[in-house]
Amino acid sequence: MTDPVAPASVAVDQPDPAYRPGVGLMLLDAANRVFVARRIDTAEAAWQMPQGGIDEGETPVQAALREMLEEIGTSAAEILFESRGWYTYDLPADLAGKLWRGRYRGQTQKWFALRFTGRDADIDLATEHPEFDAWRWAALDEVTDLIVPWKRPLYAAVVAEFKDRLTTLPAARLPS
Repeated sequence: MTDPVAPASVAVDQPDPAYRPGVGLMLLDAANRVFVARRIDTAEAAWQMPQGGIDEGETPVQAALREMLEEIGTSAAEILFESRGWYTYDLPADLAGKLWRGRYRGQTQKWFALRFTGRDADIDLATEHPEFDAWRWAALDEVTDLIVPWKRPLYAAVVAEFKDRLTTLPAARLPS
């Protein structure tokens, strides 16, 4: 039996200590398509944007840049803006006791929009600890549908916040 989808995550000013602090990255190409990658550790097709924990002594910005390099093998991006608050998701019951040694109910994340400044060939999923086996650029409106059901409310909330902010950005320059 799968868990029902939780209600939409709400941005809060401060992370809740019952949740693992983390970051999420909405990496955008010049056409504002979103980078998504397929996880290698699930039986179902589980696509997501890069995300991960904040290490002790690390700022959210530092964590975002580190996670991008660790997960997709590139640092060719510039931060455009960050979420106004922290977004939280709960782990499904079958994962809650397994991940992070059962210490956290889920994760609370600061999200960043980044402009990819490299070429597609700069993305390399064969990192030291690979998490993904495929990637692609997806339309912003498609992203939420690609995500595992239990993370959809968080992704929907981030997409909703970022969507309006993305329309006011100047046109991106293509890499030369």
